[in-house]
Amino acid sequence: MLTPSSDICKILLAIILPPLGVFLERGCGADFLINILLTILGYIPGIIHALYIIFKSARLPVF
Repeated sequence: MLTPSSDICKILLAIILPPLGVFLERGCGADFLINILLTILGYIPGIIHALYIIFKSARLPVF
């Protein structure tokens, strides 16, 4: 499965600054706030959550 270039940019941003990747994918909502908290508590959990949000959204079918 090919990944669009916008998703690749989001993945790179999620590794560098996890809340930014979540913000670009979902906007300023609960997922964004959870990711900020996870990033403050530990950088790795923030990255894992951000990548989960990006990959989960990439699998949703578009009708």
